[in-house]
Amino acid sequence: MKPLLIEGGRIIDPSQGIDEIGSLLLTDGKVSWLGRGKETPPQPDYDALNAQGLIVCPGFIDLHCHLREPGFEEKETIATGTQAAARGGFTTICCMPNTNPPLDNEASIRYVKSKAEQEGVVCILPIGCISKGRQGEELADMAEMVSAGVVALSDDGEPAANSRLMRQAMDFSRAFDLPIIDHCEDKLLTEGGQMNEGELSTRLGLNGMPAAAEEIIVARDLALAQLTGGRLHIAHVTTEGSVNLIRLAKEKGIKVTLEVPPTT
Repeated sequence: MKPLLIEGGRIIDPSQGIDEIGSLLLTDGKVSWLGRGKETPPQPDYDALNAQGLIVCPGFIDLHCHLREPGFEEKETIATGTQAAARGGFTTICCMPNTNPPLDNEASIRYVKSKAEQEGVVCILPIGCISKGRQGEELADMAEMVSAGVVALSDDGEPAANSRLMRQAMDFSRAFDLPIIDHCEDKLLTEGGQMNEGELSTRLGLNGMPAAAEEIIVARDLALAQLTGGRLHIAHVTTEGSVNLIRLAKEKGIKVTLEVPPTT
């Protein structure tokens, strides 16, 4: 295969401090030459792709996506999900385990990886369940899933409501150096909720969900992360109070990261 010249695009790479118009030469899948402005490659034989008006940058990584397969193929499949990711510039995606059956054992993880090799067009990194069946009652076989290649553990869509189980998961996190990703929500406080609780929900006569429903679980998880020394990742943070709690935790040296959904 000939080298590929991507020419005339806006090259952005924060790690290298680059933000300029130029061209890249890819040889065997790697950047072999960077040209500024209208510079041409030193070698004459290559295929060319005109990238004028486009951004050329390292591939994005999605830490939290839903491929829905197995069980919900009417919503998404590994094939369609990875095609959408590629079109959006994502070259690696981490898929959540709220499938049917859930990704809570070695066989289910290997199924996803096998399908990814056959039908995926980007790299897929599976995330396994914290608890069996995502039921929040008994730990899944985490060591088994680690051997199968999971990169994190989560009951996404369901909070790890049982504090003892969450502590056990955080202990495991420390032992295997994998993050535990939690959906922080006290469902007794959000039951029947239709929107954020506040002046607008009252004016509209809709059941509100208080910010405290998220912040209570965030505070608990941070306390458990401090207790165990495990790695914690808080999914789809939505409140100022949660951000402040996480900021303080990071200042204390607690191993915590977070993500914010684009709709927040």
